[in-house]
Amino acid sequence: MSDDHTAQAWGIYGGILEDLAHTPNIRRLAAEGTVLENCLVSNSICTPSRATILTGQYSHVNGVTTLGAGLSPAYNNIAKELQRGGYQTSVIGKWHLKQEPAGFDYYCVLPGQGEYWNPVMKTADNWEDYYGGGRPYQGFSSDIIADMTIDWIEQRDTTRPFLAMTHFKATHEPFDYPERFSHLYRDVDLPVPATLYDRGPETTGRSFVGQSIDNLTKRYLAATADSSLRKDFMNYPELPFSVAGLTADEARMKTYQKYVKDFLRCGAAADDNIGKLLDYLEESGLAENTVVIYTADQGYFLGEHGWFDKRLIFEESIHMPFVIRFPGEVRAGARNRDLIENVDFSALFADYAGVDYPADMQGRSFRENLQGNTPDDWREYSYYRYWDHSRDRPGHFGIRGQRYKLAFFYGNGLAVNEYAPGEAPTKYWDFYDLEEDPHELRNAYEDPRYRDIIAQMKEEILSLREVLGDTDDDNPEIREIIREHWNDGSGKR
Repeated sequence: MSDDHTAQAWGIYGGILEDLAHTPNIRRLAAEGTVLENCLVSNSICTPSRATILTGQYSHVNGVTTLGAGLSPAYNNIAKELQRGGYQTSVIGKWHLKQEPAGFDYYCVLPGQGEYWNPVMKTADNWEDYYGGGRPYQGFSSDIIADMTIDWIEQRDTTRPFLAMTHFKATHEPFDYPERFSHLYRDVDLPVPATLYDRGPETTGRSFVGQSIDNLTKRYLAATADSSLRKDFMNYPELPFSVAGLTADEARMKTYQKYVKDFLRCGAAADDNIGKLLDYLEESGLAENTVVIYTADQGYFLGEHGWFDKRLIFEESIHMPFVIRFPGEVRAGARNRDLIENVDFSALFADYAGVDYPADMQGRSFRENLQGNTPDDWREYSYYRYWDHSRDRPGHFGIRGQRYKLAFFYGNGLAVNEYAPGEAPTKYWDFYDLEEDPHELRNAYEDPRYRDIIAQMKEEILSLREVLGDTDDDNPEIREIIREHWNDGSGKR
């Protein structure tokens, strides 16, 4: 798994960067396995997504709702279940769950985001919770993480099956890369999204502002002016950066070109190491009996709507690119359009491993789906909730089906967060017809053509909230916002 390695940069999902993405090994996996077209994250932010994958539970159940939360070693997870079933287990690279990994025979993980170069990594010998502990390892993080994975597999007990979680820091901000990929795109002007110059909700009628790519410009300039800021997510490659003398549109274009080129180079290094792992499996005779999955913990905006980052229920953010190869069972060169969620990953792992799936985990195995046998009662809508809150990206929940998406932007923080008074939204609903409007350029909530489907989807949201247990019983403020604004505008009942 990579961090933020969004579908637009994989080269197998179409889009303006499809032919430019340097991803021969992702393309190799796609040719030899099955690609998920509608794999969706239930909370598009790193820590909660990783917790959901491990625990098989939505954020409101496992308690990891925001970046600040951690996962207790006492809490059950799918690695523990495989361990109990006779598997030897490891996690190497990005962890981001603050507290000590549990359920793993071996771990060597980055503290927090970690660094791209000469990263500190933590093992059982030098563990400290949160950001302490560990020791530095020399080299580029993606190379180190892949090499460590191969070393661990080499040293395993060959009489027992294994689970190896290889989690790259790439392609998280600041999008760094090794020298061997620095030549990419030097003489190329990348194509731009049609909505790159979108500067506010007035253009589309959406309910919120979003994280403008102009904020990335400010970060580049701040890190250029103050070298002490060049750590963690602001240690950008190839500074200094300047937009002196440029118009606002020209500055945004310059930022976009740097940002996306760096992102693609960073992704190329991850792809290179995927190839290293695939070659090792072939050479060691393990490939035929090993399930290989490559995914990202969520999507990411690459200038669409004038944004970067994630968090929102919009497509670029909630779409988890996902490819799986398992010779003899998973179809080669196939695509699957079923609605899969990150909560389902744990159930798939248990299914392949032949271990019992705990009743308190909420996922459902999609092993049959991957073989082309979608169950008749498979989900029609996926549930999403972003728990954090800010004025530009308000707290919200909603559902996404094959064609329609409906979201309620209640715009309220949690008791554990600080948020400023007066940041409540003035609009609450977004509705999109993804067949007519795949890029979500027009909030059609007030369009009378959709009145009946919106009313039906509101009922579906309420039903899913009850079934999944996300009812805000402990937050009367949010319940009051829902009561007051649920029937605003279209779709009244």
